[in-house]
Amino acid sequence: MTDTTNSTAGKRPVYRNINIFTDVRTYRLPVAGFVSILHRVSGLLMFLLLPFVIWMFDNSLTSEISYGAFTNAFVAGIGFVPAWFVKLATLGLIWGYLHHFIAGLRHLWMDATHSVSKEFGKSSAVFTLVVSLALTALLGAKLFGLY
Repeated sequence: MTDTTNSTAGKRPVYRNINIFTDVRTYRLPVAGFVSILHRVSGLLMFLLLPFVIWMFDNSLTSEISYGAFTNAFVAGIGFVPAWFVKLATLGLIWGYLHHFIAGLRHLWMDATHSVSKEFGKSSAVFTLVVSLALTALLGAKLFGLY
C-alpha cells in the first residue's frame, strides 16, 4: 500500500506493505541494503562452495603429486569441467570471502562503536563494495594470468 504525505520536500511515497509484484520495481534500496544482502549471499556462496574449498585444501597439502593435480585443474580443468570454469568458481569464492570479511568488519565496527547513522552506513557500505570489488579484480587478474 502506497500513501503520500504532504511535506515541504514534496510528495513522497511511503511504503508500508511492499508487494513483490508491484512495488519492488520502483523501490530504491540504499547502498547499505545492497551490502547487507550481498553479505548474506556471500555467506551462502562460501557455504555452498565449502566442499570445493576442502578439496582444494586437501589436494594442495597431501603430496607433491596431488599438488600438481591441483594446479593442473587451473590449466586443464577437472574431468568435463573446463579450466576457465574452475577459475570462475575460484573467483566467486574469492569475492565471497573478501566481501563477507570486509562487510563483517563493517558490522563489527558499527556494533563496537555504535556508529549507526545514515551517513556512516552509506559511506561504510560504499567503502565495503569498492574495496571488496577492487581486491577481487586484483586477485582475479592474478588468477587469470594477467600479471
